[in-house]
Amino acid sequence: MRIKRVKIGKNVTLANDKPFVVIAGPCVIESEKHALTLAASLKKITSELKISFIFKASYDKANRSSLSSFRGPGVEEGLKILGRIREQLKVPVITDVHNESQAHIAAGVVDFLQIPAFLSRQTDLIKACALTGKPINIKKGQFLAPEDMTNVIKKAESCGNNKLTLTERGASFGYHNLVVDFRSLEIMKKTGYPVVFDSTHSVQLPGGRGICSGGNREFVFPLAKAAVAVGVAALFLEVHNNPDKALSDGANSLELKNFKQFLKHIKAIDKVVK
Repeated sequence: MRIKRVKIGKNVTLANDKPFVVIAGPCVIESEKHALTLAASLKKITSELKISFIFKASYDKANRSSLSSFRGPGVEEGLKILGRIREQLKVPVITDVHNESQAHIAAGVVDFLQIPAFLSRQTDLIKACALTGKPINIKKGQFLAPEDMTNVIKKAESCGNNKLTLTERGASFGYHNLVVDFRSLEIMKKTGYPVVFDSTHSVQLPGGRGICSGGNREFVFPLAKAAVAVGVAALFLEVHNNPDKALSDGANSLELKNFKQFLKHIKAIDKVVK
């Protein structure tokens, strides 16, 4: 098996045998000021620790539990904000794409496209993203076995795109609960593609609060440590300055004030493993 390397932007490379990369940011763009301020804080922390950083945020959360839940500023305004973050802070940016019509539009602004877990079997969406030529992070659906991701990979590769990363984010376990099978990381690494561990969505309780999802953020750190001990190319983290007031996924978001200490521990483990 040949280990594949996926370059994001100008200076970030993901590979299972390289030092881990941090993909971090709020679940959704709440405002331009909030996103820019948070992105600047995350860049400062990761720069101080010499950890490669990719900013993440969604312009539209199209799969919220409730019709009344905040979805974000939308594709046009959201991409303008992500573009400003990318240009002003000189960091690569990733965002979700929910349908084929958004793929080309988003690819013109961001460095890295993401297929949400619920859409990981949507052939036309995967092909549309692949045809842009941009790197794609494909989140493994909560309903998929890790070995099933080979079929998803073939859909993207059929369009000539082999700039792929695969993300584990937990598997459905009954109602309102996710569990992480750490065998999944090793199984997906057999493809050679970089494997990402979504530390924060893995502790989500989908729909657990009736009109929105809950979460157990106290388990983000132990699960992240376990994943890095297995060996991953990147950690995906939802980070917020005030998770209890976040407009989406606050219950499973890491608090910004704890982010630096969190990364210090993770980097020490990654250094030993790699």
